[in-house]
Amino acid sequence: MSRTVQVFQVDAFTTRRFTGNPAGVVLHADVLSDDEMLAIARELNNADTAFVLKPDADDHDLRVRFFTPRTEAAFVGHATVAAHHVLSRREGTARQLRQKQRSGMVDIAIRGEGPERFVAIRQSPPPLGREINVRERLAVLDALALSSNDLDTRCPMQIVGSSSTRLLIGVRSAEQLRQLKPDMTRLNTLSAQIGAAGHFVFALTRAAETLTTSRMFCPALGIPEDPVSGNAHGMLGCYLAQHRLIEPSSDGTRFSGAQGQWLNRPGRVDIELEFDGGTVAAVWIVGQAVLVFETTLTL
Repeated sequence: MSRTVQVFQVDAFTTRRFTGNPAGVVLHADVLSDDEMLAIARELNNADTAFVLKPDADDHDLRVRFFTPRTEAAFVGHATVAAHHVLSRREGTARQLRQKQRSGMVDIAIRGEGPERFVAIRQSPPPLGREINVRERLAVLDALALSSNDLDTRCPMQIVGSSSTRLLIGVRSAEQLRQLKPDMTRLNTLSAQIGAAGHFVFALTRAAETLTTSRMFCPALGIPEDPVSGNAHGMLGCYLAQHRLIEPSSDGTRFSGAQGQWLNRPGRVDIELEFDGGTVAAVWIVGQAVLVFETTLTL
């Protein structure tokens, strides 16, 4: 018996087609097997594809599974923004949703209307892990073609996250980001050695509309350079709060990060931090998206 699913290509963290971070979205994916989901993700060949399924309990509104062309991922921020951009096109769509994925639960809020609407994802703050040692730091710097003088001395090189970890690396300015020459083979090896699936390099540029500019390299995940990462910006928010590089506020602290310009896919991620006392209690990853194309696939 043939089965039909709806397939969408969406650019997330942008409002201009062919910029931001592309993601596949597949609706009515309950009819697909795991192998078929992986095959579709491989065929679409985005960094990630979100497969939307019916809930399997009363404590959530929908389930989403995420596949790279290689494997299943626990949670993907830009693909979640893409999925809810597609779902929220329908009249009468709920403005508050609870989403279940392999990593657990997140809350979704749809803000605004029409093409200007935002998708906001609320999740628990990622844990801040260890600061890497001197030997590891020198190896990472060499793999990125950086020197110790390129580093922002306020920013220790630290691993952040649990199911999907990133090494956060603060540099002095956008000039260091422009000059990066990552050795993907060495970064892949270092990911296994230090326990970080990706390397997120950022600068506190404090531009007119954004606080940070960044680049991220994840060859261990099959993604040489990720255009715009929502998850990594959420990690960055907790990191900046921990090191007092942004000030906590009882009303919440907000900042925006720019990424993707060196891939000609510029995008922007908005981050909102909720505090309990001086501790981050929750992180909101907020972004817009734009539909590139839609089609149906019959299997």
